[in-house]
Amino acid sequence: MKKLILLSLMAVFPMLVCAQGRTITGKLTDRDTKEGVMMATVQMLKTDSTFVKGTLTNGSGEFSIAAPDNGKYLLRFTSVGYTSIVKPVVISENKDKDMGNIVFSADAIMLKGATVVGQAAKVTVQEDTIVYNASAYRTPEGSVVEELVKKLPGAQVDDDGKITINGKEVKKILVDGKEFMTGDTKTAMKNLPTSIIDKIKTYEEKSDLAKVTGIDDGEEETVLDFGTKKGMNKGYMANADAAIGTHGRYAERLMGGYFKDNMKLMLFGNANNTNDAGFPGGGGGRFGGGRQGLNASKMLGVNMNYTQGKKFNLNGNVRWNHGNGDVRTAQSTENFVSSAGSFSNSLNQRYTRDNSWNSSFRLEWKPDTMTNILFRPTMSYSTSDGITMGTSASYNEDPYMYVDDPLSEEAIGELADRDLMVNTRKNRAISYGNNKSLGAMLQYNRKLGNKGRNLTLRADVKYKDADNKDLSTTDVHLYQIMDKYGNDSTYQTNRFNYTPTTSTSYAVQATYSEPIFRAMFLQFSYKFTYKYNKSDRSTYDFSNMGEDFFNGISPEYRGWDGYFSRLDNPLEDYLDTKLSRFSEYTNYIHEMQMMLRVIRQKYRMNVGVMVQPQKTHFVQDYQGVQTDMTKNVVNVTPTFDFRYRFSKVHNLRINYRGSTSQPSMSDLLDITDDSDPLNIKKGNPGLKPSFTNMLRINYNNYIQKHQRAVMAALNYSNTRNSISNMVTYDEKTGGRTTRPENINGNWNMSGMLMFNTAIDSTGYWNVNTFTSVGYNNYVGYLSIDKNADSQKNTTRTTTMSERLSGSYRNSWLEVELDGTLNYTHTRNLLQSQSNLDTWQFSYGGSVTVYMPWGMSIATNMHENSRRGYNDNSMNTNELIWNAQINQPFLKGNALNVSLQFYDILHNQSNFSRTINAMQRSDTQYNSINSYAMLHVVYRLNLFGGKASRNEKRRPEVERGGMMPPDRGFGGGRPQRGGMF
Repeated sequence: MKKLILLSLMAVFPMLVCAQGRTITGKLTDRDTKEGVMMATVQMLKTDSTFVKGTLTNGSGEFSIAAPDNGKYLLRFTSVGYTSIVKPVVISENKDKDMGNIVFSADAIMLKGATVVGQAAKVTVQEDTIVYNASAYRTPEGSVVEELVKKLPGAQVDDDGKITINGKEVKKILVDGKEFMTGDTKTAMKNLPTSIIDKIKTYEEKSDLAKVTGIDDGEEETVLDFGTKKGMNKGYMANADAAIGTHGRYAERLMGGYFKDNMKLMLFGNANNTNDAGFPGGGGGRFGGGRQGLNASKMLGVNMNYTQGKKFNLNGNVRWNHGNGDVRTAQSTENFVSSAGSFSNSLNQRYTRDNSWNSSFRLEWKPDTMTNILFRPTMSYSTSDGITMGTSASYNEDPYMYVDDPLSEEAIGELADRDLMVNTRKNRAISYGNNKSLGAMLQYNRKLGNKGRNLTLRADVKYKDADNKDLSTTDVHLYQIMDKYGNDSTYQTNRFNYTPTTSTSYAVQATYSEPIFRAMFLQFSYKFTYKYNKSDRSTYDFSNMGEDFFNGISPEYRGWDGYFSRLDNPLEDYLDTKLSRFSEYTNYIHEMQMMLRVIRQKYRMNVGVMVQPQKTHFVQDYQGVQTDMTKNVVNVTPTFDFRYRFSKVHNLRINYRGSTSQPSMSDLLDITDDSDPLNIKKGNPGLKPSFTNMLRINYNNYIQKHQRAVMAALNYSNTRNSISNMVTYDEKTGGRTTRPENINGNWNMSGMLMFNTAIDSTGYWNVNTFTSVGYNNYVGYLSIDKNADSQKNTTRTTTMSERLSGSYRNSWLEVELDGTLNYTHTRNLLQSQSNLDTWQFSYGGSVTVYMPWGMSIATNMHENSRRGYNDNSMNTNELIWNAQINQPFLKGNALNVSLQFYDILHNQSNFSRTINAMQRSDTQYNSINSYAMLHVVYRLNLFGGKASRNEKRRPEVERGGMMPPDRGFGGGRPQRGGMF
């Protein structure tokens, strides 16, 4: 036996020696930045261009690849945004080969028409940053980054443009690490073109204070950082997109950019009435397509980034937005507030128009290596108009058990005959708001030596002024209550409110960091905040003038005079001092925080506590009750943050934060507000503060050899003394009386797993799965009737979702098959009739073909299905088919013409469902989902400077050897231009 083992080792040893003696190594670096080029594709080819094997460079740009035998090979180096390089290499005598430093040059021509030469890994991980390679997610010509983000694993963009990545809302957009249109994520998402994007990073960005002090202040923001392609550090760009479609659809987009080494200036213009819908290339289970109503928008904006060495940075933007909205909503609701049935339906039409001007700037100055000064001024001005017309009704049983359209006159009559009608309400309203605000932040940080000792001083100031007006007329019909004549009871509330409000606040803060041991710091912070808010609402009541007094008036923007002209007396004579409301808040807040910060090679840890004494003075005059009260409270907030680094791409983070929340002063007042008889509100002087525990665990790993990314997260939250609304339901009127109460038992958990891997070494085949699970334990109060005590009720909701996709991609073809599943399981402790089990699932695929002459044809088709909804009209199957044909023209594909078809089969609907402790609500919106658009896109990009462009004209062999012939479809490579 020993001889057999020895002979085996003697046979294997020479093979191991040979295998270890043919390793080719080297490093790819960027010619301009001198940094290593990560995730570049390295392909080993035989001299006849037959593929042997491949690998990717690591985070430092280094690569290592073993030749199977001695002989001659070609090494081909490719990366999106760089010129491809082919290097010959000879392996002999089983020796390793070090190719040294290989310099990559930015491909300036590529920005006009990018050649797809490598299969980039879809997802990579660096520290706590997730990096998506934009080139791995093909989007059609003419698309903006919103369409790219929708394709990213774990990303969602909802109907309002809200972006979430792995369940966290994105609050800020960066471009090349610089702030872009601060405070406005939509502008970037709907105007930046995919053609200029190289990579997308997402991570938790610390606050300005935490960046310089290291103190965890809990103000981290999830950001998306769009990295532009290499070579865009010098030159000009101009992009114009004009589109016209059926059903009166239009979309126009214009962008210009000027780039130098230290300056980036970008200007935007946008006008459309398509809800900014780009080509829906992702498909895959997005029920309703993200369109709420018929909306038209216009926008102008400019964003500037200027850098002067390492000493001075200036980022700023100014933008104007205008919008017109036409939103029609049909809603069906089941309230969990009574053991008796409490159902309602509503149909609302709302028209809006708004204008806003916003600007924000960030100035950072480093006069020396020890000092950092940061200044952030902001300004905004906006106006908004609204017109609302609606009808609603309440029932004491589910109306869909008897009728199909509960709000029709025939259905209301039938339900009234069955004694199921509770009330109906018709309302009309017009509103106008005018808002102005100014703000500024100044921060000074000084390092006191090189051991980690530093001092930071900061000051913030904000001022807001607003005037709001609204006029509403409401007619209510009560079916369960009779008047003195034996008829159903009716009443009206007709009112006009004028509400001026002002608020002022300022804060001053000082932080100090003291090193106590090696890589260990003790940090102290003190902050004083003053807040003042005043609101003085005047209410004019016309309710006693008869139900027909305002009949025949059509609501129009700011059309107050149409109503006031019918009044017999001046408007001031109708002032109702009881319904008018004056309130004044003054807050004095002290925050004292102590933090221990430990930094080690493998881990970092922050642990601390913040104590917050707070004094509030509240003055109010409302409902004939004058209030003048002062309250003193102390909030305590512990924090813990631990990050362990297994390697640069393998990390674990555990974060805990506890927070105290005080009830609002208005909730503490012992006042009954019955100004709306169907929505009576009471205060509760006995409310206690609530305390919330939040725990987050995040795990990331990336296995470069297999282009495999793994990300997992677990979140847990519970609240003691939650402030919940105890709702007493009046079965006779359908009205509700609400009183805040403390309650225990609210908690939730959620988890997610993202797994992305290439199946082959070159990344042609790829599989991605994103799984999320959530559990919510909602507690609230349920009333038997208005004369009985409320009982504690629990609603438990479990949600599960899965998106699985597999794709194949080469130089001329991309195919993806995907499926999604969303399941909601709800159980109501005291109302078993409110139990819900609903399913939303989708399956389908997308295909994109690139023709040799440059044309691309893309299509996707998905079957979207729903099951388990009370309204049978919601349990649908929708086969959604979209398609696009694109043809580039002119040199460098500067001109692109595309024809896009949305929802060719006319099947798409708009629907959403929400569930909480109080109710279940299903909503449908109006929209135009099926139409065609013709886009004409012109792109002019001049990057890289004269020397760089001259380099592009030289033969390929002069820049690194001969280029092996392409073996793709038709013998050519598709040209991906880009556009805005």
